[in-house]
Amino acid sequence: MVDLHETAFMFCDICGSLLSMTSLTYAECLLCGLKRSIKELQEKETSYKITAEDIRRNLKIQPFVQLNKFQIAEAQVERATVNEACPQCRHPQLEYYTKQLRSADEGQTVFYECPKCRHKFSYNT
Repeated sequence: MVDLHETAFMFCDICGSLLSMTSLTYAECLLCGLKRSIKELQEKETSYKITAEDIRRNLKIQPFVQLNKFQIAEAQVERATVNEACPQCRHPQLEYYTKQLRSADEGQTVFYECPKCRHKFSYNT
């Protein structure tokens, strides 16, 4: 069983707020005043994850492209076509779109879909 005190050592035991390192001898809860000795926190490892959305929110930057639900659905419907036969039903045209799934120095993946039978397949270029 995991000891919560071992995994949440930087949070106040009383109110759950993040402790602030206000002194060289203790960490203090700015909300309720609880103090925890720095000796309790020594040699504990902390890590956190930050996303691009966190950075944009912190810097108050709007995303380059903001699509509403209607625009997203519309963008997904519009695909290019190619004059190639469907391997399943032999329909003469396929819809396709590309996506970079692997590293940047490798080719894109092309996703095909038959508009008649909805057979889907992909090809790595």
